[in-house]
Amino acid sequence: MIKRSVDLNKYLEKNKVLIIYGARQVGKTTLVKEYLSKTDMKYSFYTGDDMQFAKDLSKCDLYLIKKIVSGIELLVIDEAQKIENIGRALKLIVDNIENIYVIVTGSSSFDLTNSTSEPLTGRKNLITLYPTSIEELLNDNSEYDISRRVEEFLIYGMYPNVVSLESSEEKENRINEIRDSYLIKDILEFNKVKKSQIVIDLLKLLAFQIGSEVSTVELSKNLGVDNKTVKRYLDLLEKSFVIFSLGGFSRNLRKEINKMEKYYFYDNGIRNSLIKNFNNLDTRNDVGQLWENFLMVERMKKNSYNRLSVSYYFWRTYNQKEIDLIEERGGKLHGYEFKWGNQKTKAPKEWVEEYDNSDFKVVNRENFLSFVTNRED
Repeated sequence: MIKRSVDLNKYLEKNKVLIIYGARQVGKTTLVKEYLSKTDMKYSFYTGDDMQFAKDLSKCDLYLIKKIVSGIELLVIDEAQKIENIGRALKLIVDNIENIYVIVTGSSSFDLTNSTSEPLTGRKNLITLYPTSIEELLNDNSEYDISRRVEEFLIYGMYPNVVSLESSEEKENRINEIRDSYLIKDILEFNKVKKSQIVIDLLKLLAFQIGSEVSTVELSKNLGVDNKTVKRYLDLLEKSFVIFSLGGFSRNLRKEINKMEKYYFYDNGIRNSLIKNFNNLDTRNDVGQLWENFLMVERMKKNSYNRLSVSYYFWRTYNQKEIDLIEERGGKLHGYEFKWGNQKTKAPKEWVEEYDNSDFKVVNRENFLSFVTNRED
């Protein structure tokens, strides 16, 4: 059992819905069941796959809802996005049942976000659960052991039931299963996806462009579909927790690129599975991309689990000066450049001159632990 960094007690409030988002297989159900095994509250656990329960709840009948929650203090609904009218039903519960706690999980934010955003305004707390973080692995591993496993993390990713496996063959088989049986299946089940191969081909194109600005016009040409379709599929892939985007940071439009975005994968293993490349790092030409993707996601995990309000960007000028990651937090700018090697890098002169209220740091294999965890250098 990997001890997760999320403490549900910090998010649970009476008569508010705690929504736990995240891709399939990142451990949402395990996290909730671990919490339930220790709570003193009387609870009921249901799933959106329970057709009778889903049908009853979707009726939004207050009399029936009162029967469902009768005698309990905590209602838990797993895979809540599968239930029609879920937002209205949850609103009825928290508005009409005194002192009730509610937890729901969603493996995609397609329908759950749309269904709950308006009905649950001011009535919900949100958690995004990611694949296992380095911080979480340090609960049972030394910093030395984690540093020795970096190549493994870059190749096979951080899904809980991948990092816990021993052999490379087991890891590869498991990440391929997650790709096919969960993530891709989840996306293709969404009723607005008509051409499944295009989505897979789009993901493959993105897999080769990590760290580079992505042109939706170029993607549409390569895929043979219109630009609107590409943008819709990109949005769909973000809402299914497969990829996320970074926009360009700019306060000087004459010099800085800000109209295109970069895309990263929430997990390196999924990315490598899509392009069918689990080769060792010493035989690859994409180590820099893997390292950048890994650090970007691990940093997001750290900031999210520490409940920090952070805006993320990349920075690049038209004359090719660049910084991989810009964080805007607390009214200050923080620039980070990711290097697999130990070469020394200075902040670009243009950045220093334009943004004097900023700092800059190079993150490499020697100091990355302090960047992705709460440990000090």
